[in-house]
Amino acid sequence: MNIHKNARLTVAGRLAVATAVLGGQDPAAVARGAACSVRTVWKWVARFRTGGAAALADRSSRPHRLTQLPRPQRRAILRGRTRRRWSSTRIAQETGIPLSTVIHFLRRHGLQRLPRLEPPRAVRRYEMRAPGELLHVDTKKLGRIGRVGHRIHGDRRTRVRGIGWEAVHVAVDAYSRVAYAEVLPDERAATTAAFLARAIAWYAALGVRVRAVLTDNGSCYRSHAVRTLLRCDGITHKRTMPYTPRTNGKVERLIQTLLREWAYARPYPSSRVRTEWLARYLRTYNEARGHSALNYLPPMLHLAAAL
Repeated sequence: MNIHKNARLTVAGRLAVATAVLGGQDPAAVARGAACSVRTVWKWVARFRTGGAAALADRSSRPHRLTQLPRPQRRAILRGRTRRRWSSTRIAQETGIPLSTVIHFLRRHGLQRLPRLEPPRAVRRYEMRAPGELLHVDTKKLGRIGRVGHRIHGDRRTRVRGIGWEAVHVAVDAYSRVAYAEVLPDERAATTAAFLARAIAWYAALGVRVRAVLTDNGSCYRSHAVRTLLRCDGITHKRTMPYTPRTNGKVERLIQTLLREWAYARPYPSSRVRTEWLARYLRTYNEARGHSALNYLPPMLHLAAAL
């Protein structure tokens, strides 16, 4: 038996109510004693009269009859939605079908939102042939830490306001997935150019010559400082398509991993401590953590095999 959470009576209580009323007791008094309404008392009495004690069990809420829209109406709804991109209201007006029925039908077929009508975009994967052929670069703002925040304890009423922001600058080699990152005060042109210079030098120390850099269209990457740095080093600067972050997907995915496994993985007491943990995490990521795109090899091992 599946008694719902607001039920006043179990099957035994229903039987007691029905037998008390049929035995001559006042239905109102029985209802007060059972903490239910008189209407409920008469409902169980009627069921007991027609079906006995077996009729007092819970019934299924499934309707006795299930009606289906005729095929022409179903086709009219689908045609108006898929071919003409009509809204639910327009479909109801044009076909004469109730709006609630149209909405329910579209939800059941997963067509309640227009973007779902578009065919899925083809996944275009590309792999570099050598380390340093392409370096993905991006940044992500992080709120400074004054104390343990709402992402840990869940209480947004105790936020530290006005503490400011900092940015994690991230670079990842498209071939080996070896990552380099720094937490810096801002995303300005001079800061970004200095980060790029250190990142290029860090990869060079590993034996990797960076030939091209892929960034988004942020102002810091379009700056004179970054353009001069890359031109002097003979590095090609590529940019993503506007409003299309997936074209820089490798570093976007790395940023998601950093947020989940480093930035918000533990309750840091301050921003300084969080920054110190970044170096530890990057060592684990590059040297020990298996990468699915590299057949679960750590990036450093994949890089060593290529050099």
